[in-house]
Amino acid sequence: MIILGIDPGSRKAGYGLIEMIGRKVNYIDSGTLSYEKEKDFLSRLGTIHNSCLELVEKYNPDEISFESLIYVKSVTSLAKLAQARGAMISAFMQTHVGRVHEYSPNLIKSTVSGHGHANKESIEKSMKMIFGSTLKFKTHDESDAVAIALTHALLQGHNKGRAATSSGGSSLRNAFKHLG
Repeated sequence: MIILGIDPGSRKAGYGLIEMIGRKVNYIDSGTLSYEKEKDFLSRLGTIHNSCLELVEKYNPDEISFESLIYVKSVTSLAKLAQARGAMISAFMQTHVGRVHEYSPNLIKSTVSGHGHANKESIEKSMKMIFGSTLKFKTHDESDAVAIALTHALLQGHNKGRAATSSGGSSLRNAFKHLG
Protein backbone atom coordinates (compact mmCIF):
# COMPACT_ATOMS: atom_id res chain seq x y z
CA MET A 1 0.00 0.00 0.00
CA ILE A 2 1.30 3.46 -0.93
CA ILE A 3 0.35 6.25 1.46
CA LEU A 4 0.58 9.93 0.58
CA GLY A 5 0.97 12.27 3.55
CA ILE A 6 0.11 15.96 3.16
CA ASP A 7 1.23 18.81 5.40
CA PRO A 8 -1.22 21.42 4.10
CA GLY A 9 -0.56 25.10 3.61
CA SER A 10 -1.84 28.02 1.57
CA ARG A 11 1.62 29.16 0.40
CA LYS A 12 3.42 25.81 0.38
CA ALA A 13 2.60 22.25 1.28
CA GLY A 14 4.72 19.25 2.06
CA TYR A 15 4.08 15.80 0.64
CA GLY A 16 5.59 12.48 1.60
CA LEU A 17 5.09 9.00 0.21
CA ILE A 18 5.75 5.75 1.98
CA GLU A 19 5.00 2.17 1.07
CA MET A 20 3.79 -0.57 3.39
CA ILE A 21 4.65 -4.11 2.44
CA GLY A 22 3.23 -6.28 5.20
CA ARG A 23 4.65 -4.74 8.37
CA LYS A 24 7.64 -3.17 6.62
CA VAL A 25 7.52 0.56 5.85
CA ASN A 26 9.68 2.09 3.10
CA TYR A 27 10.28 5.72 2.18
CA ILE A 28 9.45 6.50 -1.48
CA ASP A 29 9.66 10.26 -2.00
CA SER A 30 8.90 13.64 -0.50
CA GLY A 31 8.90 17.26 -1.51
CA THR A 32 7.34 20.67 -1.18
CA LEU A 33 4.72 22.22 -3.42
CA SER A 34 5.10 26.00 -3.59
CA TYR A 35 2.16 28.22 -4.43
CA GLU A 36 3.76 31.59 -3.77
CA LYS A 37 3.99 32.48 -7.48
CA GLU A 38 0.24 33.04 -7.46
CA LYS A 39 -0.27 36.40 -5.78
CA ASP A 40 -4.07 36.27 -6.06
CA PHE A 41 -5.37 33.91 -3.36
CA LEU A 42 -8.34 32.65 -5.38
CA SER A 43 -6.03 31.78 -8.29
CA ARG A 44 -3.75 30.04 -5.81
CA LEU A 45 -6.61 27.76 -4.75
CA GLY A 46 -6.91 26.52 -8.34
CA THR A 47 -3.17 25.89 -8.45
CA ILE A 48 -3.36 23.99 -5.14
CA HIS A 49 -6.20 21.83 -6.45
CA ASN A 50 -4.37 21.05 -9.69
CA SER A 51 -1.08 20.22 -7.93
CA CYS A 52 -2.90 17.62 -5.83
CA LEU A 53 -4.41 16.05 -8.94
CA GLU A 54 -0.88 15.87 -10.39
CA LEU A 55 0.42 14.12 -7.25
CA VAL A 56 -2.29 11.47 -7.54
CA GLU A 57 -1.54 10.98 -11.22
CA LYS A 58 2.22 10.73 -10.66
CA TYR A 59 2.27 8.44 -7.60
CA ASN A 60 -1.13 6.69 -7.61
CA PRO A 61 -1.38 6.40 -3.81
CA ASP A 62 -3.77 3.93 -2.21
CA GLU A 63 -4.52 6.14 0.81
CA ILE A 64 -4.04 9.83 1.62
CA SER A 65 -3.52 11.32 5.07
CA PHE A 66 -3.67 14.94 6.21
CA GLU A 67 -2.81 16.90 9.29
CA SER A 68 -6.02 18.36 10.70
CA LEU A 69 -6.37 22.11 11.16
CA ILE A 70 -4.07 23.65 13.71
CA TYR A 71 -4.62 26.62 15.95
CA VAL A 72 -3.22 29.83 14.51
CA LYS A 73 -3.34 33.28 16.05
CA SER A 74 -4.63 34.99 12.92
CA VAL A 75 -8.20 34.33 11.84
CA THR A 76 -7.23 35.33 8.29
CA SER A 77 -4.42 32.75 8.22
CA LEU A 78 -6.76 30.08 9.59
CA ALA A 79 -9.36 30.89 6.93
CA LYS A 80 -6.78 30.66 4.14
CA LEU A 81 -5.39 27.39 5.49
CA ALA A 82 -8.91 25.96 5.72
CA GLN A 83 -9.65 26.99 2.13
CA ALA A 84 -6.35 25.51 0.92
CA ARG A 85 -7.13 22.22 2.71
CA GLY A 86 -10.57 22.29 1.10
CA ALA A 87 -9.04 22.65 -2.36
CA MET A 88 -6.70 19.74 -1.61
CA ILE A 89 -9.39 17.50 -0.18
CA SER A 90 -11.68 18.32 -3.11
CA ALA A 91 -8.97 17.19 -5.54
CA PHE A 92 -8.23 13.98 -3.66
CA MET A 93 -11.90 13.08 -3.22
CA GLN A 94 -12.29 12.85 -7.00
CA THR A 95 -10.44 9.53 -6.90
CA HIS A 96 -10.05 8.57 -3.23
CA VAL A 97 -13.48 8.74 -1.58
CA GLY A 98 -13.26 6.89 1.73
CA ARG A 99 -9.46 6.78 1.52
CA VAL A 100 -8.63 10.30 2.75
CA HIS A 101 -7.90 10.53 6.48
CA GLU A 102 -6.80 13.20 8.93
CA TYR A 103 -4.89 13.15 12.18
CA SER A 104 -4.33 15.81 14.82
CA PRO A 105 -0.88 17.40 15.07
CA ASN A 106 -0.40 16.07 18.61
CA LEU A 107 -1.29 12.51 17.59
CA ILE A 108 1.16 12.66 14.68
CA LYS A 109 3.95 13.95 16.92
CA SER A 110 3.20 11.40 19.63
CA THR A 111 3.04 8.52 17.17
CA VAL A 112 6.33 9.21 15.39
CA SER A 113 8.42 10.67 18.22
CA GLY A 114 6.72 9.50 21.43
CA HIS A 115 6.00 13.08 22.52
CA GLY A 116 2.82 14.97 21.56
CA HIS A 117 4.50 18.36 21.72
CA ALA A 118 7.69 17.48 19.82
CA ASN A 119 9.22 20.26 17.74
CA LYS A 120 9.85 20.08 13.99
CA GLU A 121 13.51 19.16 14.48
CA SER A 122 12.50 16.16 16.60
CA ILE A 123 10.05 14.99 13.95
CA GLU A 124 12.72 15.25 11.26
CA LYS A 125 15.19 13.37 13.45
CA SER A 126 12.63 10.61 14.03
CA MET A 127 12.02 10.28 10.29
CA LYS A 128 15.77 9.97 9.66
CA MET A 129 16.09 7.35 12.40
CA ILE A 130 13.28 5.30 10.86
CA PHE A 131 14.03 5.70 7.16
CA GLY A 132 17.80 6.26 7.20
CA SER A 133 20.13 9.01 8.34
CA THR A 134 21.18 9.80 4.76
CA LEU A 135 17.66 11.00 3.98
CA LYS A 136 17.74 14.75 3.27
CA PHE A 137 14.64 16.86 3.76
CA LYS A 138 14.75 20.34 2.19
CA THR A 139 12.02 21.66 4.50
CA HIS A 140 10.18 20.72 7.67
CA ASP A 141 7.03 20.52 5.53
CA GLU A 142 8.57 17.48 3.83
CA SER A 143 9.53 15.64 7.01
CA ASP A 144 6.16 16.51 8.56
CA ALA A 145 4.37 15.05 5.53
CA VAL A 146 6.34 11.81 5.81
CA ALA A 147 5.41 11.70 9.52
CA ILE A 148 1.74 12.17 8.60
CA ALA A 149 1.92 9.26 6.15
CA LEU A 150 3.71 7.11 8.74
CA THR A 151 1.08 7.92 11.35
CA HIS A 152 -1.60 6.64 9.02
CA ALA A 153 0.42 3.50 8.30
CA LEU A 154 0.82 2.78 12.00
CA LEU A 155 -2.73 3.62 13.04
CA GLN A 156 -4.70 2.08 10.17
CA GLY A 157 -7.98 0.76 11.46
CA HIS A 158 -7.54 2.26 14.94
CA ASN A 159 -8.72 5.83 14.40
CA LYS A 160 -9.48 5.59 10.72
CA GLY A 161 -10.90 8.73 9.17
CA ARG A 162 -11.00 10.73 12.40
CA ALA A 163 -8.81 13.47 13.73
CA ALA A 164 -7.92 11.33 16.70
CA THR A 165 -6.24 12.87 19.71
CA SER A 166 -5.28 9.93 21.89
CA SER A 167 -1.63 9.11 22.50
CA GLY A 168 -0.01 6.81 19.99
CA GLY A 169 3.54 6.75 21.36
CA SER A 170 3.54 3.00 21.85
CA SER A 171 2.48 2.50 18.22
CA LEU A 172 5.93 3.36 16.94
CA ARG A 173 7.63 0.93 19.32
CA ASN A 174 5.22 -1.86 18.42
CA ALA A 175 5.55 -1.29 14.68
CA PHE A 176 9.35 -1.45 14.73
CA LYS A 177 9.97 -3.99 17.51
CA HIS A 178 10.96 -6.56 14.87
CA LEU A 179 14.03 -4.42 14.01
CA GLY A 180 15.81 -4.81 17.31
